[in-house]
Amino acid sequence: MATAALMTTRTSTSDVPNGTTAWRAVEQRDARFDGRFVYAVTSTGVYCRPSCASRRPSRANVRFFAEPEAAEEAGFRACKRCDPRADRATSIAEDAVARAKAYLDANDDRVVSLADLAAEAGLSASHLQRSFKRIVGVSPREYQQARRVRRFKSRLRSGATVSRATFEAGFGSSSRVYERADGVLGMTPASYRRGGAGVRIVYTIAEAPVGRVLIATTDRGVCGVELGSTDAEVERALRADFPNAELVRNDDEHAAWVRAVLRVVRAPGDIQAANIPLDVDGTAFQSRVWKALQEIPAGERRSYREVAESLGNPGASRAVARACATNRVAVVIPCHRVVRGDGSLSGYKWGVDRKRALLESEDG
Repeated sequence: MATAALMTTRTSTSDVPNGTTAWRAVEQRDARFDGRFVYAVTSTGVYCRPSCASRRPSRANVRFFAEPEAAEEAGFRACKRCDPRADRATSIAEDAVARAKAYLDANDDRVVSLADLAAEAGLSASHLQRSFKRIVGVSPREYQQARRVRRFKSRLRSGATVSRATFEAGFGSSSRVYERADGVLGMTPASYRRGGAGVRIVYTIAEAPVGRVLIATTDRGVCGVELGSTDAEVERALRADFPNAELVRNDDEHAAWVRAVLRVVRAPGDIQAANIPLDVDGTAFQSRVWKALQEIPAGERRSYREVAESLGNPGASRAVARACATNRVAVVIPCHRVVRGDGSLSGYKWGVDRKRALLESEDG
């Protein structure tokens, strides 16, 4: 049997890296080449992915093939350790996205271009863009932005000045951060650095069929809606979300917003919750999920997968579930309308019994 650079394949040999590059990938167990070719060992009769953890063969005993089928036609069998045939397309994309995420995480102090990221991941730019959004739920650019925001917030919380936090997070200038502060922080960077100190939040508490409901507002809109059994319980939840803000109970301030929220909680089908101004911050993906939830009509349900599909990311069900879990505005952003794929109720921040009661009230 021929050795070294001989390639047997049903497709063009241009699909396989040249012999030197392919062998280097095998030596280094480089997962970026998984899916681009497989290598077979004449002494064992087995073929593997380039990243296989098995003992490295002698170079003289190695042949390269563009795909598993070609290796099998040549008489080789699949390795049971790396299973080069299993979910091949899916695993290739998932591995590439994992490499892309790791690279972005390691370089979150600078802007990484899609072309550079694609080269690192081993996919074309368009393939990586589609796969990243499907698996992660946001585009590589949105992921980078979210990473910079988290880094910025972390630096502010640790006591860094706004200018230093801006620089360390990879933002171009402090002016750009201040321009986007409402969406990024819900307050000015200086206030966020003080843990929300100086931010005034007004709240009131009322009774509803699902228990006590607390509505918290700023001058921008409703920033929190908490459900609970007692006033003390909902007040504790508010303080946990805004530990250093100035919290003031006032039953009259922003009364129109409060009445609108209470109507939604008491009779979810009576008003369009999307008309209530909100002062909430989240990642780009969270914001898209919350908007999609507000578009679900009262009385209807959606599975996590259906919500993900409506966003063009059918593989982002878990990310949708996390966005629901971080919702601070009960009922107004109706995460209670999202259920498991089989229609059963899943976890709910304010209790599954309340979720059931809200759904039943919508069913009439």
